[in-house]
Amino acid sequence: MVAFKANALVVVCCRCCSATGILTVLSCGVDFSWLIGWLQSGLLAQHIKKGKQMASGQLSRDEALECSHSRHACHVMLYSDTASQLFGRIPIRHVVLMQMRFDGLLGFPGGLVEPSEETLEEGLTRELLEELGVAVPVSIEDHVASSFAPSRPGSSSRLMLHFYVKKMEEEGILEVEKAAASTAVDHGLEVLGMVRVPLYTTKSDGGLPFFLSHSFIGNARSQLVDSLLRLHLVSPQELRHALRSSQRKHSEAARDLRAALELTEAPRR
Repeated sequence: MVAFKANALVVVCCRCCSATGILTVLSCGVDFSWLIGWLQSGLLAQHIKKGKQMASGQLSRDEALECSHSRHACHVMLYSDTASQLFGRIPIRHVVLMQMRFDGLLGFPGGLVEPSEETLEEGLTRELLEELGVAVPVSIEDHVASSFAPSRPGSSSRLMLHFYVKKMEEEGILEVEKAAASTAVDHGLEVLGMVRVPLYTTKSDGGLPFFLSHSFIGNARSQLVDSLLRLHLVSPQELRHALRSSQRKHSEAARDLRAALELTEAPRR
C-alpha cells in the first residue's frame, strides 16, 4: 500500500497485484495543483489502465514480477513455417508445438521458475532443456503476456503465468521433436510426448476442430487461440468454424463417455 500526501489531500494506492489502482481520495479542499499536474502528465490514465489490466488478470512482465507472493510459471509456443502438405494436397502452412502432459492434458513446454534466483527467461530455458532435451534460448522479446492462472478449488496460492512465443526455422523444430523423444530427461515422465497442432480443417471437420475439443491445462487453449489469431497463422473465419465444430464434438464425446460408463456397470460373465 502506498500513500501520497500533499497538504490535506491523501491519495491511497494499492500496490498489491490483485487490486492495483486508486482506492481512496480524501480531500479537504486545499492545494490541487500537484494533482492537476498529475492528471495532465497522464499518470492517472496509466493507473486506470493498469487497474483494468489487473481486473482482467492481464499484466505486463514487470507488473507480474511485483507479485512476490505468487508462484511463477513460464511456457512457450514454438512454431515455424513449412511448405509441407498433408497427403500431398492439404497445406500444413505452420508447425506449432504443444505437448501431452503427465496428467493427460495438453499444454505448452515450460514450468515453474524462481524469479528470486533466476530471470524468467533463464528459468524457462532451463525447463525447456529438461522437457525438450535441447537448449532453446528464450529472450524478453519473446514475451507475450502475463496473467493469473485460473483459480483452482482448494488452492490458496496464486500462480502467475508468463507466456512466450518463439519462431524458429523448421530444421530447429525437427531437432526439438527428435531430442524430446530421445534425450529429454522428462520424456515419458512429466511429458508424454510432443504434438503438432493441425492448423487445417478437413472436409469432415477433422484437424483443428478435433484438436481444440481436447482437454487443455489452465488457459493453454486460450493462449493457443490468441496466438493463432495474433500471428495470422489461421484466419478468424477458420478459427471460428473450428471452435463451433469443437463445441459440437464435446456433445458427441459426452454421449460416448456415457456409453463407455455403461459398459463398466454391465454385469460380466
